[in-house]
Amino acid sequence: MAVSSTSPRSSAGPPARGPAPPTRPDRPHVTELRLSAFARHRGAGFPLAPLTLFAGPSGCGKSSALRAYEALARLGSGADLAEAFPDPGACVPERARPDAQRRRGFRIGCTADGPEGPVLLDVAVQAEPDLRIVGERLTSGGLVLLETALRDPGRPTVQAAWHTAGASPVTRAPLPDDRLGTALLPLRVAGKTDGQRRVLAAAEQMVVALRSVFACDPVPELMRGPVRAGSGRLRPDCANLADVLWRTRAECGRRHAQLVAALHAGCAGPVADLLAAPLPDGSLHALLDRGDGVRTAVARLGDGELRYAALALVLLTGPGVLALDPVGEVPAALQTLTVLVDGFDRGLDPRQRAELLRLAARMCRRGHIRCVGVVSDASWATGVAGAAVVDLDP
Repeated sequence: MAVSSTSPRSSAGPPARGPAPPTRPDRPHVTELRLSAFARHRGAGFPLAPLTLFAGPSGCGKSSALRAYEALARLGSGADLAEAFPDPGACVPERARPDAQRRRGFRIGCTADGPEGPVLLDVAVQAEPDLRIVGERLTSGGLVLLETALRDPGRPTVQAAWHTAGASPVTRAPLPDDRLGTALLPLRVAGKTDGQRRVLAAAEQMVVALRSVFACDPVPELMRGPVRAGSGRLRPDCANLADVLWRTRAECGRRHAQLVAALHAGCAGPVADLLAAPLPDGSLHALLDRGDGVRTAVARLGDGELRYAALALVLLTGPGVLALDPVGEVPAALQTLTVLVDGFDRGLDPRQRAELLRLAARMCRRGHIRCVGVVSDASWATGVAGAAVVDLDP
């Protein structure tokens, strides 16, 4: 590799400047998923690029990694443990042995980067015999900002200590053992000292990064039937596609045109438009306009075409059209939507999966959206700029 050099500056010239400090992203987002002990994962850490594909054979832990990310997102949104982990026993490593009190559990965490720099969250969950958080740690710049621990198994609380840096270095108080303490801090910390304000800033960065997550897995069988007009917000199974099109075709003309272009590239036959039309009973069904006077009901499309259409819509739309609850107190310009897709390539033919990946890469490069998908084989993704592959092949 050639190394260029320049002549040294004259001593009479201006002093040389040191390297500029690294810029910090304006939009909080998750950059690493840690599975210390979760399902089949032990001591695992996965860096997350704007577009990341988990790849590997069946049973290697691709879907469980996505499940852990989704659970963290739910906890960050204020959900309780039972909602975040509906089957906690499946999250416990298979060979994990119970302790003397017959307790078993799992540990997960993540890193969120943003204006405050990297902020680390690690959570220890007891799954058996009772589901509860037994430990949590929030760290920034090597400083522990929040730490919780289970002190009295007979009480539904954990003892929490958060950084204060005032007259008292830490503040201690009980927190419920079924919710993420980091998500509760904005309600408990006054923000009167520099230390408290640092805690609040780090907690809010983590919460913003986790809350703007939409996990979807389109189900073609549910997308074929007519639907009643509703909120116009896309559900994770995309069954209400026609209801969403009824709204977005009129509200988002530019993005709808991009969706039609994506369908033209990935569906069989010409596609001039995708629209929703009312039926005599008042319900809605979706149609492909072929541009020659023929309209094809989406019910006639193949599974791959339906999944392709739904995922393209998700990538091209925004939080206001998806059934999620982003942080209302933070402007949309300072949030990043993260799309989680289990079975990114399921049912797609080679052309469709390549077009969908290129669309995802293009949208992720703009900075307002990130995507984490699961595929069985990522060899076809080689060469697509912006796509990072995490190979879990044992």
